Amino acid sequence: MRKLFFTPGPSGLYYTVDHHLKEALKSGVASISHRSKDFMKISEEATINMRELLQLSDDYAMVFASSATEIWEKLADSLIQDKSLHIVNGAFSKKFYSIAANLENNPEIIESVWGDLPDFSSVNNDDYSLLAVTHNETSTGVRTPLDSIYKLKENNPQGTLAIDAVSSLPIVDFDYHRVDTVYASVQKAFGLPAGLGIWLINDETQEKARKLYADGKVRKSTHNIVSLLDQAEKFQTPSTPNVLDVYLLAKVTGDMITRGIKQIRNDGIYKSTILYNMLDNHPTLKPFVGRKEIRSETVIVIDSGEQSQRLIDYLSEKKLIVGGGYGKMKGRQVRIANFPTHSKEQFEMLVDLIEKFE
Repeated sequence: MRKLFFTPGPSGLYYTVDHHLKEALKSGVASISHRSKDFMKISEEATINMRELLQLSDDYAMVFASSATEIWEKLADSLIQDKSLHIVNGAFSKKFYSIAANLENNPEIIESVWGDLPDFSSVNNDDYSLLAVTHNETSTGVRTPLDSIYKLKENNPQGTLAIDAVSSLPIVDFDYHRVDTVYASVQKAFGLPAGLGIWLINDETQEKARKLYADGKVRKSTHNIVSLLDQAEKFQTPSTPNVLDVYLLAKVTGDMITRGIKQIRNDGIYKSTILYNMLDNHPTLKPFVGRKEIRSETVIVIDSGEQSQRLIDYLSEKKLIVGGGYGKMKGRQVRIANFPTHSKEQFEMLVDLIEKFE
């Protein structure tokens, strides 16, 4: 039996990647120029498929980056004129705040203890250029309810609402009319090798970025949101991208369309439900996130304490590879990804084994 990776990123490859990777190597995709017509066709296919898969509205552009971390920097460089607000509930949302602070963008923070979600319902301040929210915090397994995200935008209409959807896309059904920009990396729920970021940007945000750049009110970095958008209009990129990953993204999103996004989302709900139900009744293991309404469906974090490494080793012996705790919770937790590549049967096997763990 091959190893099954339930790690939260990089995670298991989508089950059709093997086939597409062989085809890519056979046709020489990894060696083509990013200025070639061949690449432009691949980029266009990926963009069209992503639009269909996510039911993305026409006022959104899609650009490629090297990672979500790069997108953090580009967001800070391109869109923060005065100050930004960061809703922080774990290590990754805190890292974006730290990047904005390092770039001297006057960030402010509303932070909760790990495993919970801060209350930002009363935020009402049009001085914020950027409102940064992480939908699924990969380090803690906390999910920010969509209604609260949309309300933040309604209460602060002048701020650009940026959603970290690294552990959410394509599973979560966002209302793209109620947010401004959404970004992700492909090594999680898209089931691809690491090295590619996806950035969705609506017209209002594009116009704002272009005006700030033209007026000299933001940092003019080597590659910014303006250069990315200009090249994306031609299905190209400013510098050489991960061409192989773009190709695989085009193919895998096509496979997901065939499978049906509704089915993918329903399967995800089923898998997270059986794992949480088991953990709620386990004698020694518990979900780290106590409040059920903010538990992530895509990254389930087990509060396993001193048993963590033993649980990881126990599952590894069965060729099921899970993640450990992140940052200050290293050695005290186990993190499990629930992504489209993980079948219901694989997840049922995982749940059964954890249930038997003593």
